[in-house]
Amino acid sequence: MRYHHLRKPKWHDRIRHPRFSLSYKLPGRPDYFLIGLIFVLIIFGLIALSSASSVESFRKYGNIYHLFWRQVLRGFLPGMVLFFLLAKIDYKKWERYTVWFFVISIVLLLLVFMPGLGVSYSPAKSWINLRIFSFQPAEIVKLLLIMSLAGWFSYRGREMNRDLWNGLLPFAVMVGLISLLIILQPDLGTLVVLATIAVAVYFVAGASLLHLFLLLLGGIVSLALLILAAPYRLARLTIFLHPELDPQGIGYHINQAFLAVGSGGWLGLGFGQSRQKFAYLPEVIGDSIFAIIAEELGFFIAAALIVTFMVLVWRGFQLAAATDDDYGKFVAAGIISWYFFQAFYNIGAMIGLLPLTGVPLPFISYGGTAMMSGMAAAGILANISSQTKTAR
Repeated sequence: MRYHHLRKPKWHDRIRHPRFSLSYKLPGRPDYFLIGLIFVLIIFGLIALSSASSVESFRKYGNIYHLFWRQVLRGFLPGMVLFFLLAKIDYKKWERYTVWFFVISIVLLLLVFMPGLGVSYSPAKSWINLRIFSFQPAEIVKLLLIMSLAGWFSYRGREMNRDLWNGLLPFAVMVGLISLLIILQPDLGTLVVLATIAVAVYFVAGASLLHLFLLLLGGIVSLALLILAAPYRLARLTIFLHPELDPQGIGYHINQAFLAVGSGGWLGLGFGQSRQKFAYLPEVIGDSIFAIIAEELGFFIAAALIVTFMVLVWRGFQLAAATDDDYGKFVAAGIISWYFFQAFYNIGAMIGLLPLTGVPLPFISYGGTAMMSGMAAAGILANISSQTKTAR
């Protein structure tokens, strides 16, 4: 008698078994692979920030870890609370607040213009100061707009979403109103990110290719007008095409970023050994942190960071495709598009593929509001994945 059913499983049997497949997830549990990728980025970002912020922290506060601990206390820890809270709340409950999410977005963006509340920590007046703490409303609006558009599109259905009068025009009005308030700050980088996220959700919701083309054409014309209206934007575009023209003026930032990325070589100068963070490269803890990572850790680690973002996007869109209801599908696609486009714009600017726009790198750049919003969105993704049978 043979006892085939009692034989010990071989290693290749385990790989074939769905429990050991990266594309398998037990029902009722979140997609740990997806969430794990996000937390890998968060932990790596905190480590990178501890080095990138050391010089500025010491110069301003006399403690090389001051900005690092501020990011932990004001970004990471509140973000963890939001992550676990939103991971437990059924995402479908948020659909009933679709209109309120849009109204709150408008109110938040209006508050930055209110005397005594709105403050400028950069050329853009894009912060609200409540004395106890300050925050950047646009980072919150990114998530609120995704939730609002997802609810609106899922309620109307794909047929209406494809219609000119019931789909394209109302969508253009909603996004146009948000965009106008961002332009008035002004914050062109945030505007580009928000517009791209909105169009991505619209595309997944069933927009016709003709309407998408019209939106693209309108976006290009609007962007051209905004560039022509502000000489510094036109100068940035010129420097993007010819960074060698003014290395000590408008081209200083991008040229210093090139020096940082180039000097890192294959293996980097070593963790904490960046030279560009000593007041040479602007915004080392914000928009330029990828250049510091490339300088200190080298090409291989910088490339691994890019690959991690790519795998996160791939896994996230798998989740969106597997989600049964439209609302969850649109929310997941919107959040993953947010992570993807913002990372693309940031890294592309640092390596000369795109003009500088002042867009932070998700989960890596300094900013408590950005960290909290990104982790809150990750919590919603976790809840969506826990109600999806498989993340194939």
